[in-house]
Amino acid sequence: MSDYRNDGRGDGRGGGRGRGGYGGGREGAREGGRDGGGQRRGIPLSELDPTLTSISHKVIGCARDVHIALGGGYDESTYMTALQQEMRAQGVNFKHNHSIPVKYKDQVVGHSICDLFIEDRFIVDVMARYGEVSGAERSVLRAQLKAADLELGLIINFAGRLLKDGLVRVLNVDKINAAKGIAPGTYDGGEGHPNEDSPMYDFDEKA
Repeated sequence: MSDYRNDGRGDGRGGGRGRGGYGGGREGAREGGRDGGGQRRGIPLSELDPTLTSISHKVIGCARDVHIALGGGYDESTYMTALQQEMRAQGVNFKHNHSIPVKYKDQVVGHSICDLFIEDRFIVDVMARYGEVSGAERSVLRAQLKAADLELGLIINFAGRLLKDGLVRVLNVDKINAAKGIAPGTYDGGEGHPNEDSPMYDFDEKA
């Protein structure tokens, strides 16, 4: 799915922009730290479970087929229904309006409802509104990932002329780093240094 590119972008707290391929490879190899200009770089998809990235690519393919067929201009429920229909046709298992328990000190204190819970592995948030995906919307998905202890989430905004402009990948950085033995909030030693308002790797990218 090389047509879907990563645009490194911050969560509203500042930072630069970068380019990288969704599928990793040569472009993704440049990610993983900061460049000389202080721009934040993303975690390469090669660091995620290949099965997980394969499923996410399949969901993006389903969304692309829906967007090609319908185009922009409809409400969210229309795209949601069409995407579910296409995922069923493509053999993608999912749960709609899945409830995620939110815990505080091992006690459930609330629930967060995600649009689509895919293959019990990652979350998809479906949107249909014009404009950039906001930092608040990314923060909601990031919180759901942490509550569900998942690595990857995807926001799909169907409103734009090009679907790739509405695809945003969100990562649960703490879980990914924990798998590498890195403590939460700890910088892993790549180029440059994180600062307080832009923690290393704690940002989202265009898918």
